[in-house]
Parts: sequence; structure tokens; C-alpha cells
Amino acid sequence: MRTLPTDLADSVARHLVASGLQEDPGQAYLYAKQARNLAARVGVVREACGIAAYRAGEWAEALAELRAARRLTGRDSSLPLMADSERALGRLDRALAIVQGPDTAALDRATKIELTIVESGIRRDQGMPDAALLALQVPDLTEGRIHPWSARLFYAYADALLEAGRDEEARDWFARAAAADAGEETDAAERFDELDDVIIEDLGEEDDSPEELDLADAEFRQPDGRVQELDEPPTEPGEADAGHEEPAERESEPGEAEAVSAEGADVDDPTGHPGSEQSP
Repeated sequence: MRTLPTDLADSVARHLVASGLQEDPGQAYLYAKQARNLAARVGVVREACGIAAYRAGEWAEALAELRAARRLTGRDSSLPLMADSERALGRLDRALAIVQGPDTAALDRATKIELTIVESGIRRDQGMPDAALLALQVPDLTEGRIHPWSARLFYAYADALLEAGRDEEARDWFARAAAADAGEETDAAERFDELDDVIIEDLGEEDDSPEELDLADAEFRQPDGRVQELDEPPTEPGEADAGHEEPAERESEPGEAEAVSAEGADVDDPTGHPGSEQSP
């Protein structure tokens, strides 16, 4: 902004700072537009306005501002946001043309990773979950080193796994994204917790296995082969061998029908519990 008069440059700078500090995306975009109105021929101002529009979900405005910024500055760093804006507008072919265009060859690694994440999103929108995962399987995903872009790459990969129905692998990659996200740029930790709860809940609802049912049945089988009912007192050793007669029917004494032995009432309720392949 050195080409602007000092007073005007100060005013533009104040609006841009206010935009950056504003937590509400819509309000941040308003501040950025005021800066743009004061310095429409300054590339960094148009770029800041385009980024603010993108964060506010104003896709068409974001595209217009970012294209203008690219013409004024000659930089291609805004290509991922441009491609994602085209995607958000439903123009998947245009978005893919940006991602696969010749201008991407000279981009730095961070910008290339962002384009890769956008490409994965495009494939998901096209109903191609396997292609979405394949797009993110770059060396940075599994090389074991953490880069500034690792959290976003891991997060995108986890999200793609989840959409492909591979929940346990998605859970693992959300955990990796959370561990790599020192600046809390993503909500990976929250997504991991949500999936963790769902998986545990699903396991808790599983029926008893046949082995468990056989064991439970064996625990209540009397020595004479009869199965003990839960409200029937256990047979004492030797009672099964002694001959017995069928008792004559009689009326039960008050309270007899409600009496349950403590041994017969305690029954365990067994449950069970559960890994990952993402950008991401």
C-alpha cells in the first residue's frame, strides 16, 4: 500500500486489521469491503477482501475479488480458494480445471496440498468416494513428518473416510489430525470424540455371542440336568440324587411367590469394545 497517500493508507490498514480481528465472518467481510472501496487498485487489498468473502460464504464475490487480486499481483496463491468457490457454486468442471491447470506446477507445497484437498472435495461432490481418497494419498500423508499443512490434510482424509463408510479408520485419522493441530485450526478433536462415542455405543448394543449365552445357561443348570429358574433356589449337593415325589399342590403362603434367593438374582451382563488407514 506504499502507493497510497499516508492518510489513506492508514485508513485502509485500520479496516483490514478490523476485518482480521472480527470473529463474525459477515462483519469481517464488511470491513474488508470498506478497505476495498478505498483502495480498489491495490492487489493485497483485493486479496484480503476475497479471502473475507470466501470465509463469509460469498462465493461469487470471493471469485471476483481473488481474480482481480491475481491480475494485480501476479501471484497464484489464491488458486485453492478460487477452485473451492467454483465448487461451492456447483461448477465442478470449472473447479477441476483450476486444480489441474498448468499454473499449479510452480506452486509451493502448502498451496499444492490445499488444491489436493479441494480436488478431493470435488470428487466427493461427483459421487466418487474412492477417487476422493486417492487424491489425498500423497507422500505427506504417511511419511511420518508433521508439516504446517498436516492437520488439514489428515482432517480431509478422515472426512473422506467417514463419507466412504470407514468409520473406525476415520476415527484414527481424526485423532492424528487433532495431534498435529497445535493451533486448533480444525475441529478434529471434537470429531474424534463424536466418533469415539458412536463406536462405543454401537458395540454396547451388540447381542450376546452364542458362547456367552451357553455360559450363562450353564451357570443355572442343576446337577440333575434341570435348568434353574432365576427365582428358584439352587439345589443343594446330594438333593439331585435323592428320589423325590411330586409335591401335592397347595396354596402358597403369603409372600412366598415374591421370595427370590440372592444367589439366583445376581446375573452378569457382559458387553464388549473395538483402528485406521484421509484430507485429507
